[in-house]
Amino acid sequence: MKNDMNRKRALISDAFKIKKKRNGAETFGAVDEGGGPADMKSTLEHLMTLFPRKLFNDTLPPIVLKHQLYSIHDDKTLVDKEVNKLQESGELLMFQLGFDSEAFGLVFASDYRAKVLAGEEGKVTRTTVDKFLEKVVSSCPDLSFSKDKMLKEFLFTDSEITQLVKSGVLTVRDAGSWWLSIPNSGKFTKYFIQGRKAVLGMVKKSKYNEVLRADLEERRTTSQVKFPIKYHVHDIVGAELVESIPTTSGTLLRFADS
Repeated sequence: MKNDMNRKRALISDAFKIKKKRNGAETFGAVDEGGGPADMKSTLEHLMTLFPRKLFNDTLPPIVLKHQLYSIHDDKTLVDKEVNKLQESGELLMFQLGFDSEAFGLVFASDYRAKVLAGEEGKVTRTTVDKFLEKVVSSCPDLSFSKDKMLKEFLFTDSEITQLVKSGVLTVRDAGSWWLSIPNSGKFTKYFIQGRKAVLGMVKKSKYNEVLRADLEERRTTSQVKFPIKYHVHDIVGAELVESIPTTSGTLLRFADS
């Protein structure tokens, strides 16, 4: 008990000595100080290893949220710049995930194509989806498309657009436009939000609304948490739902009152 109190005092003391830092950076082998495109790509690849493919019977491409990169790289401007480069080169696709205007999903284009085509096997929409992947996805990094652009620039008919919505590669944004989307990703969104709430709950239920990151990452997951807990930790840190405070015992995560 006494040791716990001493440790607690040390943690609190450290927290006040060190200026609060919301985006505590945590690096690993593939990421260095350079922060070039290769680094961002390897960071994405690392985060994607945490994506639970089996949970979705391997029907979804691995999805990373852009803000999860902020939990590893401090410089948000650099992250955004490098993500844009990967998008412009056609390697990376970005999606507006719908549950939050600030939540953007990132998927490697090759993974997206492979999963979309596998899902279209034997379906009547296959030809139209092929055309969409070839003409639109491979050449245009936009998150959404207007009816005007779809009809006049990409030369799709109204009935083809209906097929694309039916197949899940487009979802309605408003009366005259569509978001690029990931087919069958509804379950991902449901489990993601559920897990985020549960992991944030673990922080809030800890003494003083704070917990060492390493301890949280070792926690046994509940039935509410379907993803690896590290996936959610990168989420809550990158989204600034918790503060990251460096201490001598490691990074302390404290629930951030909004």
